[in-house]
Amino acid sequence: MVIGTGVDPSFSAYYVAKESGIFAKNGLDVQLNTGPSGSAMVSMVIQNQIQSAFGAEQAGLLNHALDPNVVVAAEGAMLARWYGIVGKGVANLDALKGKRLGIARGSGSEVFWLAVVNKFKLDPKDYKFVQVEAPEMVAALERGDIDAYSAWEPWLTRGASSVKGAQLVIDNVGIIEGRVFIYVNKDWATKNKPAAVAFMRSLVEATDVINTKRDQAAVDVAKFLKLDLPLTKLLMDKLTFGVHLNQQSIIAFQIAEAALKSINKLPKPVNWNTLFYPDLLREVAPGKVDYTLPQA
Repeated sequence: MVIGTGVDPSFSAYYVAKESGIFAKNGLDVQLNTGPSGSAMVSMVIQNQIQSAFGAEQAGLLNHALDPNVVVAAEGAMLARWYGIVGKGVANLDALKGKRLGIARGSGSEVFWLAVVNKFKLDPKDYKFVQVEAPEMVAALERGDIDAYSAWEPWLTRGASSVKGAQLVIDNVGIIEGRVFIYVNKDWATKNKPAAVAFMRSLVEATDVINTKRDQAAVDVAKFLKLDLPLTKLLMDKLTFGVHLNQQSIIAFQIAEAALKSINKLPKPVNWNTLFYPDLLREVAPGKVDYTLPQA
């Protein structure tokens, strides 16, 4: 298998399963690729370029609309205090008006910004948007190419601590509960069911390690991401890890759907019956699947 995601600890299940040998134990030879964000890698699931990706809701909705084989296999983590806006010389949202805001379109960066707009009834016309991928945001802020950016950890901590005059303007607490999801190519999964089930079993096992042997898991994550170990532990404590598909998972996609509709970026109505593919998780851990789909 080839799988892909971004470079932050919310995707720890992938890293731990790879670094600790859980994939290999379950008979899988997995190549783990990383990109500018988890959401950016979801598009690679189209036409089975990779077999699985780990990213946010918005990426799932957009890519499922392009290829119905891009399906949600499970939720992987809840991001309790993870998203935010970092600004240089920007004390609050009012001070951000008229400034250049870095956004990584189609990722959690945009999801969080749209949630802020909705929460505080902002007018997007008051802000100047610059497309910047998350790994480039800190450097862009330091150079003065942008005045602030919407992103997630570790880019929030890195920006606020390394750029002179930068600070966290606002985080996601009380605005949105971010979540990240495991996507698979359904056609591949149905044709290679034993491997797909072994893959899901590996992620459940890796998540158990993360929750019960946190120090051991943090070493694996820090090694893969080339992050400082104390920072890795700090960031992992801001996350709730759990592989499941429940009603909160569905609600997260409904919120993302509404956000996309609000900016006319949803290419067609969501087909809730085809978006979710619980078969793999249900075979591994049936108790972790419990939801009712919204009415069309």
